[in-house]
Amino acid sequence: MTALLTLAGVSKSYPSGGELSTVLQDIDLSIHRGEFVALLGPSGCGKSTMMNILGCLDRASTGQYRVAGVDVATLDADQLAALRCQTFGFVFQRYHLLATASASDNVAMPAIYAGRKRHERQQRAQQLLTQLGLGERLDYKPAQLSGGQQQRVSIARALMNDAPVILADEPTGALDSQNGRDVLALLKSLHDEGRTIVLITHDLDIANHAERIIRLRDGQVEADSGSVAARQLAEPQHALPTVRQLSLARLWEALHMALVALHANLFRTGLTLLGIIIGVAAVVTMLAIGNGSKADVLERIKAMGTNLLLVRPGAPGVRPSGSIATLTSDDAEALAQLPNVDGVVPTRSASGKTLRLGNQDYRSEIQGVWPSYPQVKDWPLGQGVFFGAQEEAQQAAVIVLGQTVIDSLFPLGVNPIGQYVMVSNIPFEVVGVMARKGANSFGQDQDDVAFIPLSTAQSRLMGQRYVNSITVRIRDINQSALTEQLINDILLARHVKQDFQVRNTASLVETITETQNTLTLLLGSVAAISLLVGGIGVMNIMLVSVTERTREIGLRMATGAPMGSILLQFNVEAVVVCGLGGLIGIGVGLLAVWVLRQSGVSVVYSLLPPLLAFGCAFVTGCVFGYLPARKAAHLDPVTALAAE
Repeated sequence: MTALLTLAGVSKSYPSGGELSTVLQDIDLSIHRGEFVALLGPSGCGKSTMMNILGCLDRASTGQYRVAGVDVATLDADQLAALRCQTFGFVFQRYHLLATASASDNVAMPAIYAGRKRHERQQRAQQLLTQLGLGERLDYKPAQLSGGQQQRVSIARALMNDAPVILADEPTGALDSQNGRDVLALLKSLHDEGRTIVLITHDLDIANHAERIIRLRDGQVEADSGSVAARQLAEPQHALPTVRQLSLARLWEALHMALVALHANLFRTGLTLLGIIIGVAAVVTMLAIGNGSKADVLERIKAMGTNLLLVRPGAPGVRPSGSIATLTSDDAEALAQLPNVDGVVPTRSASGKTLRLGNQDYRSEIQGVWPSYPQVKDWPLGQGVFFGAQEEAQQAAVIVLGQTVIDSLFPLGVNPIGQYVMVSNIPFEVVGVMARKGANSFGQDQDDVAFIPLSTAQSRLMGQRYVNSITVRIRDINQSALTEQLINDILLARHVKQDFQVRNTASLVETITETQNTLTLLLGSVAAISLLVGGIGVMNIMLVSVTERTREIGLRMATGAPMGSILLQFNVEAVVVCGLGGLIGIGVGLLAVWVLRQSGVSVVYSLLPPLLAFGCAFVTGCVFGYLPARKAAHLDPVTALAAE
């Protein structure tokens, strides 16, 4: 019969003080299926190292070790994990139970990596614990169990995957006499069922419970009582262990374990979430404010008209002022004849003029304009009419008032139409009231103005024929650049020199939009930095978590967890933290945006910032969770199990 476990010339050495310390030396040993073997020896003789090699937790430095005919030296880390999962059940002296998991969940752990469904695992765990007398303590945590009960939980865990080999390392070392006898009796019953038992002990009385005793001393086999007669058991299959591939079920298990682990330390989880929440909320809020500011500015510019070309006096580079007399009404007449021009209005303005109604005075801006002003400026009347071509031709003393002037001069409820106001001792009849327009993009009150015919302004108020500006409304905004060039050409031909400036409001909108986009990007970048800081916090917390849970990682590896499962578990924990923090952060950010809107701050809700923030949080979890997860996945099982 082929031996189940075979060691041929196996040695194990560790570096110590710059030299190699040999723990095992030239071990030749065969253990057959169904044997009950005790490895007996004093402390430091290499018993635990032998068990670690037998259980594929450690590799031999030299020699060959075969499990069911398979040379373990040919297996990679994941295949070794699969072999542990399918072949070995470990019973540790210190139990190695997860403090935050129930007895049932501790027992069910190996079945996770065997691919069993959750309800099957729970049913099997309940069955094993009931058989071991713990049926009423399924939901107890390890701290609620006695030492003997914890060891029985450990044995039940070793049996979870129906492992053919049980490796028990000093299973009675931490127990009293009665519990020790119970554990030995349990191991004997498992042996009677056909399992191979390897018992590690320093006590001869305990070793005598085995059928075969192998004595170790100074890393060598000192004596071997020899194998008993071969038992009539089925030959093991000589096949490489099967490694489970990534699947939706494994992802779901990783998510469940991540939630359990995070729930076990709520305070630390909350602190970790806080950094992500602040970062995501900042991104959502800052971008909403930035987009709101941009929309507000653009809305005000559009109120001025994006299909307008403004002609101002003065050479390019010279700041326009009311004293530069280079534009006239004739220039406006010439521009009105150009193609793609929908309307033209020249303007002559004077600020600080006093309007008087009875004994009430109010200083405002007076603008002399053509009758085409409402059409060109797209500014409707709220009451009455605007003066027409006849009033312009007759230099009529008529006036149209803005809402601010109305509010200042006329008592509430008084109809201003038909009333007379004095301007420079000239009575003007109020024929219309402009609709309320509000402040422009520069914060100026557009309603604080009064309009009179341009001819009246030039002849009766200001005494000069030039205009301060000419506004040109174009039909097709896509042809604005061509129309701007035609205006420039015709004025240059008329004036012979460049004593004017043409401004395109469409290009102004484009410039301001680019500026606002830059500011929004700046705000978003500042917020993203806080998200980055939160991500670094996640990485630090996960690194601390890996350090604190090193023994748990070693235990999971001992029960069959491949590197991919450990990597997946810790990566999922980081992603869950960042994803959950991202969702909460979006809620906090939207709430902050709502509060700002109620406070009068201009903000814009949109789907992109929350999606962007959540995506960044998710990527943060993946990126900053990878290094801690990789560190966990590359831990040595033996070293991890020995961690305090």
